[in-house]
Amino acid sequence: MVQSFRIGFLLFPGLTQLDLTGPYEVLNRLPGAETHLIGKNREPVRTGGGLTILPTTTYAECPALDLVCVPGGGGVNALLTDAETLDFLRRQAKIARYVTSVCTGTLVLGAAGLLRGKRATTHWMAMDMLKAFGAIAVDERVVVDGNVITGGGVTAGIDFGLKVAAEVAGEEVARGIQLAIEYDPRPPFDSGHPRSADPALVEKITKRAEPQQAERRAQVEKAAAALAASGQPAKTR
Repeated sequence: MVQSFRIGFLLFPGLTQLDLTGPYEVLNRLPGAETHLIGKNREPVRTGGGLTILPTTTYAECPALDLVCVPGGGGVNALLTDAETLDFLRRQAKIARYVTSVCTGTLVLGAAGLLRGKRATTHWMAMDMLKAFGAIAVDERVVVDGNVITGGGVTAGIDFGLKVAAEVAGEEVARGIQLAIEYDPRPPFDSGHPRSADPALVEKITKRAEPQQAERRAQVEKAAAALAASGQPAKTR
């Protein structure tokens, strides 16, 4: 009998659905996968793009997880100072085999005090914010540091999922999942990161995100101050 592997994805208003559904599609195929979608309550959660997702469990009802994952999105800003969410993550991190995130969900792990001294990645627009939480920012698609695994922006969630699958069940299983979902990316443009995109395009996209980024920086500062005031941040295993 295959032993169950409990996976929990955090749900919150304004999350980027692909941050969740990309790795969900991969990790839900792991042998023994038992996947939970975790909300504060069981009310439908509206993502940033308008897709609605139903939680399968709540913070209070969620079982002990083997892996907890925080996706990113505009709704992350509110989570950075949300005591109920941060406490939930700290509790799960004490027992989980893997503490993980995709995109700006990494900032939430930082706000929970789970990245102190850890190498981590996030969306390129938020990379410089990681240092506020004592994390070591690494500009890579997926970063593994002990039991903390973080993925870059949005589409990196699929790469992240495959890396986690290999860590959990071995490379052969991960390769099989990649083949089954036909993950064979060949983008029509080489503009998926500032290092390759036209500088004018980078400036345009960055400027468009300025209001959300300003709010996020303010929230990061508040969260970092709260961590400092609380004393030694929580740590993962």
